[in-house]
Amino acid sequence: MRLAFTLIALTLATSAQAAPADDVAALTWMAGSWIVEKDGVITRETWLPPVGGAMAGAGQTNAAGRPARIEHMKITAEPAGATFTAFVPGQPPTPFVLRSGGANGEAVFENPAHDFPQRVIYRRCGEDLCARVEGTLRGRPASESWRYQRLR
Repeated sequence: MRLAFTLIALTLATSAQAAPADDVAALTWMAGSWIVEKDGVITRETWLPPVGGAMAGAGQTNAAGRPARIEHMKITAEPAGATFTAFVPGQPPTPFVLRSGGANGEAVFENPAHDFPQRVIYRRCGEDLCARVEGTLRGRPASESWRYQRLR
């Protein structure tokens, strides 16, 4: 009987450790190069397919008369779960933990302690990739959304 409990405990521990890597692998639907043009601003985002519990991403925003804004991102398997980390120049890396979604074509990452955004959301919108950041900014609800088309 003691052996059975030990085997069950080991199985549960192994499943718990594997879950974040599986959560990252489930985000394969985000992989690709994506682009949107809105009000003269071009935003591109590229995600490499998941390998070994990690995805690498980069975003670039270009607006006439302004320097390009470049952001690096990664999604990694962490003990807390799949974690989206944004690397914005001049700021410390900001982690957001996957709270819902994954293989179903939607992923909601959260960091309630961050100033803005507190949530980063990716969703497949048919053939497109929709992204949204949301939260509270200066005491008021705020958000920004993008509907990317696959770059061909």
